[in-house]
Amino acid sequence: RFIMSQVPPQPGKPGRPRSPAVQAAILAAARDILLRQGLGRLTIEGVAAQAGVGKPTIYRSWRNARELAMAALMAEPEGATSLPAHPTALARLQAQMTRLIETFATARGRQVALTLAASDPDSELARAFRAQVILHARAEGRAVLLAAEAGGEVALSAGIEVVLDLIYAPIFYRLLAGHLPLSQTFGSAVLQAVFAGITPRGPA
Repeated sequence: RFIMSQVPPQPGKPGRPRSPAVQAAILAAARDILLRQGLGRLTIEGVAAQAGVGKPTIYRSWRNARELAMAALMAEPEGATSLPAHPTALARLQAQMTRLIETFATARGRQVALTLAASDPDSELARAFRAQVILHARAEGRAVLLAAEAGGEVALSAGIEVVLDLIYAPIFYRLLAGHLPLSQTFGSAVLQAVFAGITPRGPA
């Protein structure tokens, strides 16, 4: 089950409606090549051959091999257990944070991070990372926070974009700068600090 692929990326080209089963097969093939052969060996041609689809089918969802690689990296392997529903916004974001950190704690995730750190910010890889990882994570977080605000669980007086920056910037900064380890403890501490500032307080 490909959790993060449920919200499809911006399409490269218009076309027929995308089949979830076909997208899952494409992501599974890309992930397999990524894990076995590395980022540099992943090509649209290779993924299409392994998934048994045509290249145009892939290009309808991902603009290039780098975008596909990032989507595959962030997708849950087939057979992974879905995260249960959580009762609070903090718990839902903690589940997302756990998934992000687990992904980049793998050998392949660390390799991608090192490649990103050495790449030009305007490179194809950096743009794919922003589209498939950073913006995707923020979109998930935005939906959670807006629902929580509507329910009175949080107060976004600083503005939702600022709150999203406070949640995700420390994670990606540690990932790319590498000055300190990226750990689940750190992820939890970031969320606890942010929610201390956005949780409404009762009367004194």
